[in-house]
Amino acid sequence: MTATSGKAPPGATRRRYLILGLAFIGLSLNYLDRANLSVALPFIQEDLHLDLSNAEKGLILGAFFWAYDGAMLAAGWMTDRYGSRKAFTFAALWWSVVTALTPLARGFWSLFAFRFALGAGEAPAYPSATKAASRWFPRHERAFATAVIDSGSRVGTVLSLPIVTALIALVSWHFSFVVLGVLGIMWAAVWYWYYRDPREHSGANDLEREYIAANGARLEETDDEAAARIRWRDLFRYRTIRGMMLGFFCLNFVIYFFLTWFPSYLKDARHLDLAQLGTLGTLPGITAIAGGWIAGIVADRRIRAGADVTRVRKTVMVGGLLGGAAIVFAAPAKSVYVALLFLAISYASLAIAATGIWSLPGDVAPSSRHVASIGGIQNFASNIAGIISPFIFGLLLDLYDGNYLPSFLVAGVVAVIGALTYAFIVGKAEPLPVLDR
Repeated sequence: MTATSGKAPPGATRRRYLILGLAFIGLSLNYLDRANLSVALPFIQEDLHLDLSNAEKGLILGAFFWAYDGAMLAAGWMTDRYGSRKAFTFAALWWSVVTALTPLARGFWSLFAFRFALGAGEAPAYPSATKAASRWFPRHERAFATAVIDSGSRVGTVLSLPIVTALIALVSWHFSFVVLGVLGIMWAAVWYWYYRDPREHSGANDLEREYIAANGARLEETDDEAAARIRWRDLFRYRTIRGMMLGFFCLNFVIYFFLTWFPSYLKDARHLDLAQLGTLGTLPGITAIAGGWIAGIVADRRIRAGADVTRVRKTVMVGGLLGGAAIVFAAPAKSVYVALLFLAISYASLAIAATGIWSLPGDVAPSSRHVASIGGIQNFASNIAGIISPFIFGLLLDLYDGNYLPSFLVAGVVAVIGALTYAFIVGKAEPLPVLDR
């Protein structure tokens, strides 16, 4: 059986797809909780009679990323040390409890504190999901698996608009946080009960395990001993790792507009009401979900057909970031529908790029012991953008009287820089060599 032999042998179980579905649901809940405040903030501000400037709202929304980013490097290391089962469970319990307690907030600093605590708890989620996918999926199925997992961020963000607005309309903004917190605790219990690595999972048979191991999954039994001994801090010596950090920073600088300021943009700049926020506001996210899944399927088919893995990964990353620059054309659009079209193109393109970006840790890790660590490293760099981007958007809105064009122009330039980074700095999509110490 070759690394790109294609189909699993007859009789092999497909337990990996149940694992994938669980990880997808976990990331969807993760982003539902993350986006909850973005949707609810205008209503919280009105209910609590808070007089917040756009810059202050940007600081509250960005507080999540101060903690999330600060914990990310440790989260990747922790996931490689303790495994996806324990790390993802720990993360889900933490972020869910914090979400459920958020209605206790009464002002700027308490909102900032809850947002900060939420970020710290969510840090292990992506490294855990990435490591699980690298163990359960062979190389020629990894792009689709990654697309499904990463689309959880889009699904959670999209669902936050209709779900949170419905809960607010039916009960109150307090209720939305409590409900989502309880759902997260329930998911954590299911993940801890069900998840195991392939060789330990009673639901997978030997045929599935052999198919996974023989086709490029990152498992201990396939590790090179010298590569497995590479120290965590030495990962930063690789140009490819540093390029991955810069490139992902650029992608997240743009994509976090959709996770933080997007509801406010639709309400303030496009004057959509609550019902329209829950309908029209979902269109860019739905387009992004579809774009990511299609890109993952096409990438896997190309690799299965013998295409060069590096060429496939770079095509989606470079092309996706260039398409992400379409956000620039949304601001001057006269029609809300034209604006949503350009925002949908931008968001979908960024989602396409993300399928390659999140496949890379499994591709370039020197050993299976480094997959989550590299995922955490690139996610650490990317979420510095989560700290900077919401504040810059808010600051520029204050400076230019609510005009989004300057912010969108900055985002477009950053997207192009990201495309150039993946084209010329990031190396081949293959395990990194052992460097001399």
